[in-house]
Amino acid sequence: MNKKELTERDICTKFINPAIEKAGWDMKRQVREEVSFTDGRIIVQGKLYTRGKRKRADYILYYKSNIPIAIIEAKDNTKPVGNGMQQALEYSEILQIPFVFTSNGDSFVFHDKTKITGEIEQEISLNHFPSPEDLWKKYLKYVNIETPQAQDIVEKDYYVDDSGMNPRYYQQNAVNRTLEAVAKGQDRIILVMATGTGKTYTAFNIIWRLWKTGIKKRILFLADRNALLTQTKNGDFSPFGNDIMHIIKNRKIDKSYQIYFALYQGLTSNDEAKNAYKEFSQDFFDLVVIDECHRGSASEASAWREVLDYFSSATQIGLTATPKETKDVSNMEYFGEPVYTYSLKQGIDDGFLAPYKVVRITTSVDDGWRPTAGLIDKYGNEVKDRIYNLKDYDRTLAIDERTEIVAKKITEYLKATDRFAKTIVFCTDIDHANRMRQALINENADLVAKHWNYCVKITGDDEVGKQELDNFTDVEERFPVIATTSKMLTTGIDTKMVKFIVLESNIQSVTEFKQIIGRGTRIREAEGKVYFTIMDFRRATNIFARPDFDGDPVQIYDPQPNDPVVPPDEDDTIPPDDGESINPDDFKTTTPDIDIDNEEEEVKKYYVNQIPVSIINERVQYYGKDGKLITESLKDYSRKNIEKEFTSLDNFIQRWNNSEKKEELIKELAEHGVLLEALREDVGLDLDDFDLICHIAFDQPALTRQERANNVRKRNYFGKYSETAQKVLNSLLDKYEQEGITSIEQGSILKVKPLNEMGSPVELVRAFGKRKDFEQAVKELETEIYKTGA
Repeated sequence: MNKKELTERDICTKFINPAIEKAGWDMKRQVREEVSFTDGRIIVQGKLYTRGKRKRADYILYYKSNIPIAIIEAKDNTKPVGNGMQQALEYSEILQIPFVFTSNGDSFVFHDKTKITGEIEQEISLNHFPSPEDLWKKYLKYVNIETPQAQDIVEKDYYVDDSGMNPRYYQQNAVNRTLEAVAKGQDRIILVMATGTGKTYTAFNIIWRLWKTGIKKRILFLADRNALLTQTKNGDFSPFGNDIMHIIKNRKIDKSYQIYFALYQGLTSNDEAKNAYKEFSQDFFDLVVIDECHRGSASEASAWREVLDYFSSATQIGLTATPKETKDVSNMEYFGEPVYTYSLKQGIDDGFLAPYKVVRITTSVDDGWRPTAGLIDKYGNEVKDRIYNLKDYDRTLAIDERTEIVAKKITEYLKATDRFAKTIVFCTDIDHANRMRQALINENADLVAKHWNYCVKITGDDEVGKQELDNFTDVEERFPVIATTSKMLTTGIDTKMVKFIVLESNIQSVTEFKQIIGRGTRIREAEGKVYFTIMDFRRATNIFARPDFDGDPVQIYDPQPNDPVVPPDEDDTIPPDDGESINPDDFKTTTPDIDIDNEEEEVKKYYVNQIPVSIINERVQYYGKDGKLITESLKDYSRKNIEKEFTSLDNFIQRWNNSEKKEELIKELAEHGVLLEALREDVGLDLDDFDLICHIAFDQPALTRQERANNVRKRNYFGKYSETAQKVLNSLLDKYEQEGITSIEQGSILKVKPLNEMGSPVELVRAFGKRKDFEQAVKELETEIYKTGA
């Protein structure tokens, strides 16, 4: 037999399999061949889609079911024995497998990830493949689990589902890492898993295995929505049986059960006598699991934290898609670093979560609307005279025409795609949700006449709407189709068939934004749900550019006023696996990550109508000679006014470089209608004033301040100066990078940090010679800054 003529599959059958079996591995229970562990990324192109290539391992070896311990990459005998090791190592990182092998049928190459010194990778003969016990002992030593009780915890069997359902690889990772943490005595644990990846199912497997060991006999599962409790008890947790499970309601405590489900609100009260959780002894529970723990359990003052502190002797496991890290609330401070993280981006790449498109729409009043003097609203209130914008709309000022045009655009999209696509419209508050429902009903009167619940408001104050929630989330139920809401559907509700998410709320928190996006990420391929669309009326999708956001959209579409609302097909062919690349610089935002999870305080709201509102793409607002607010395209308006001042690009550059104070030139431009700050915000790029003008008016490629500063540093321009002078110039360059050119032209620049820490102004100037030498050096620095990019 000539090995060189054998296929890879022949090599597996004739050489690798016998070697594994001889080492003591059970080929039916411990060895899986040709294991596809991802579904292949969904690649969207217009209305068509395909899936990318699945990741597939030739062999995965398990110590016990769902506890993977080794991976083998097989090759035919024409290739070296170590061929494929890099791919196997990549897969082992994803699968969190410690032992990696490759083979071409002659021998094995063994890469031991538990070693940090010595021979990490070595060749071994077919006869010396390690046994399951050898690898398992080596792994337990590596993770410091060596006591019999600790080993019993990590070796406990998973629940065997009669339907054949098994945890996905990332769910196995989450469960196994959690049990290892418990086995090592860690009593505060957090798992971060993107919405739609089965956190509750993962929690069930964790609890099942810990409960079966007997070390966790009484368990409390905390949530913040009634629907979550029933959904969890009757769904993923049903294998426990109703005899040992109990949902705590109306603060009535029954201590005869083993697994309890409760709302944290249902256990606590402002009245100390009604704190139901205190009817349990502090050591009653061995394990507390906190679902959606980002919603408040880490806050010192929250009701969740009150309960957790009371049951502090219990092991506590937090589950969240979006750990919260603000100056007031920190999940990490309370729980520690996550024992496992599975991100939105990874879920989309693996094909387990749906990708999404984005349609961004702007109305003519979004950048500002000012009431006429003495304007009276619909209810007789005089509208306060100031400029209102997106932050105000539907919180302090409601414009009927804006609500109507939003409803019209939503309906236009549904009519062009699928009028029965499940849709959630996120509004600023309950009142806004009600008005949006009414506007949508009027736009869809034909369907509402036949189906009263085509569009419903689902908010905490609406019993009918809450009753419709089950129908909305039910895959089999066609109605309701559209749900308007404020906060109720942002988290924890399993909305498998949502295909369309509308953002009509001012979302500035990455945490809340991710939760909202998560309403659409579930895939139902059999029912035609493979991606979803986000329609953004509030510029909330600027959050895509934040460094703490992951999971880019497959397409971003900014329709012009007369363009169709449905994104166009860019090509009739299917793109390659890597999909369409997105340039995050196109969507940068400088909005701070403000936590708005808590309900806003009630404020007085004006209701106005008969206001002209239209859909536009870009606009500028300025006052004409008659004092009225005028609107038109911001870019076009700016370009027109810049061209009035400068006949050419060279003319502008010359004026810029010759200007003694850039601030004076900028003020001059502002007087002629070039409002750089407003233009910068509209463009969405944090550019220097010089680059912004060159980019908008003369179509030049734009450099950021950081890029310009780095170019100066690379040229080693400061080498001709003394050490002190170099420090001063470096500080000035840093100042420019952080704040812009006008900051270094200030006469008092040498009196502010960090320059004032280097010496007095006189001492710093002396490093250059005389005052005029210092001023010349600053002038030359400015010349260096603008030497390129125009």
